[in-house]
Amino acid sequence: MASSLPLITLCPSLLPSRSPPLSLRRLLHRRNQWLGRGRRINASHEGLEALYDDGYRNAGSLHDYLQAVGDLLEFDQGPLRWFCPVDGGPPIKNAPLLLFLPGVDGNGLGLFMHHKALGRIFEVRCMHIPVYDRTPFKGLVKFVEDVVRFENSISQDKPIYLVGHSLGGCLALAVAAHNPDIDLILVLSNPATSFNRSQLQPLLPILRGLSSQLDIFVFYLLSINIDNQVKMALDSIGDGSHPLQTLYKLSRNHSSPLPRILVYIFSVMGDDLMEFLAEITGYSTQEAFSWKLKLLKFASYYANSHLHAVTAEVLVLASCLDRLLPSRDEAKRLLTLLLNCKVRYFEDHGHCLLLENDIHLSTIIKCTELYRRSRKHDRISDYLPPSMMELEAASKSSRDLYRSTSPVMFSTMQEGKIVRGLSGVPNDGPVLLVGNHMLMGLDMIPLCTEFLREKEIVLRGLAHHLLFQEKIESSSQEYDFFDFVSIFGAVPVSDKYFYRLLSEKAFVLLYPGGSREALHRKGEKYKLFWPVQPGFVRMAAQFGATIVPFAVVGEDDIGELLMDYDDMMSIPFVKDRIKDFNENKNIRNDDRNQDIFVPFVCPKLPGRFYYLFGKPIITSGKELLKDRQTASALYLHVKSEVERIISYLLKKREEDIYRGIIPRTLYQVTWGSDHQVPTFEP
Repeated sequence: MASSLPLITLCPSLLPSRSPPLSLRRLLHRRNQWLGRGRRINASHEGLEALYDDGYRNAGSLHDYLQAVGDLLEFDQGPLRWFCPVDGGPPIKNAPLLLFLPGVDGNGLGLFMHHKALGRIFEVRCMHIPVYDRTPFKGLVKFVEDVVRFENSISQDKPIYLVGHSLGGCLALAVAAHNPDIDLILVLSNPATSFNRSQLQPLLPILRGLSSQLDIFVFYLLSINIDNQVKMALDSIGDGSHPLQTLYKLSRNHSSPLPRILVYIFSVMGDDLMEFLAEITGYSTQEAFSWKLKLLKFASYYANSHLHAVTAEVLVLASCLDRLLPSRDEAKRLLTLLLNCKVRYFEDHGHCLLLENDIHLSTIIKCTELYRRSRKHDRISDYLPPSMMELEAASKSSRDLYRSTSPVMFSTMQEGKIVRGLSGVPNDGPVLLVGNHMLMGLDMIPLCTEFLREKEIVLRGLAHHLLFQEKIESSSQEYDFFDFVSIFGAVPVSDKYFYRLLSEKAFVLLYPGGSREALHRKGEKYKLFWPVQPGFVRMAAQFGATIVPFAVVGEDDIGELLMDYDDMMSIPFVKDRIKDFNENKNIRNDDRNQDIFVPFVCPKLPGRFYYLFGKPIITSGKELLKDRQTASALYLHVKSEVERIISYLLKKREEDIYRGIIPRTLYQVTWGSDHQVPTFEP
């Protein structure tokens, strides 16, 4: 049923009056969701809550995608148009516009898996090119430009996002080249700028001579990631087997990524398979197939000839198993040619990257810090909290650390009672958490994720600026530590960010010992290296923030420091490498004189991490602001509290019979891995 597809046509002022309506227009009119001429969807709330539902856990499958395409194609007539997926609900306030530019199929459903996630943080519009439309490439560019220029004229302070797949990537680059004065951000998924070097080029003369149904079949097989099974399909065509027989064999292969979609196709479509594939790929006739190839060829040529004029921010998403285009090599080429380009590689994915279940585009945009609602990215006002799926992904990536250290967290109630969990930490900000760093900062990940799980609170850490050095290229599609830093809200340590976070009533995580504490020498574990000036106390008092001193122990239970900074600096070539690294990264030493380096640590049979949050300290404000002596006294009190908590935890952990990994493992085998492992009584 067409009414199952949650779409509405958008910007009727850009559509001729003869354009047929989508059936969902009537359905959504009853929901009062219809848009007037040129009007936008209104935001329903100020922002996103922590652990919001981004929709990726129930994003659907290729089965659902094919159903949606079938629904859409029932009304595939008329000229070019935009439609708006509304299954994600209204976006947050002041959300920027995102235009999706489709691949050669033209149906505009390439963001099908991302509608809800992107719909929460963008106003999403998708371009639809009907199967029988023959608008040339320059006409497609003008169609997109009309919207871009109109939207920029009414909202010049916000960027416009162009997400383009394959052919759509060429469109996005052309529009950006024509409009260097408009603030555009491009996200290109396997752009077709490499079409002249496509693996399909040797096959094109052959495909032109085949029947229309057979070339549809070959092209469709190549457009999805089935690894060496593509070769199997082509071999079967060469030896005279009917392609449907090969497709059926693939559907019986349980190790193949295709069974679910193929079983659906055969059970529902039957003999109409070729007709259906023709519709969803846009090649219903030999003429249509030839037209699309010519369109791709010209689009690639046009985009490449205008790359020098592209000044917009560009993020290239490259599939390393793309069977249609040499996307990995093309990403490297674009990285060198474009002025402001970042690249992410995806090792185990095919051409239709955005239709694969484990690709989360909204998270990728967050991790690369491309999301903004103004001319310049603002780490405070543009920050989006982690979703539930992102917390689960971070937990998955840090699962080994969790399993090996089984972190235990205690907090202190206002009356002084110590309890397990975080109930003693205030629920309302501003709150300043001040504590000690363990070796290499391993304490941060369990701390931030546990606050999200138990209290749904994001800890905004003040971190070393090295963690924010721009990454222009990454092979990671999962979380790495730098992504963790971005997703979970850390900002470079500075008075400016400290001030703004407290003014926003945030929960701020501060390690006064900084990198000197995290990269300490031998014999310095659990020693504090705090500055002399009580700056954070006075800042907290200015906003009436609650200060919560805390400490963590356990680094000596997971590793032994074999080579520290002094040892490494005694080796000439290692010393030179450390100095060069710090000079190249513009790392400025503070008064504690610490170069950044990676210590050599010998792992131990893991023990356990123990955290304790002390009694909250209410800052009265006026006295501390005016009286420097009072501020210094409170600063020393906070520091002594952290030292006291360290001593307390080191002593009490001796009473924990589950401190070692072996008794913890036996307990979890007996009671289940989800059962909380006991610890000492506080």
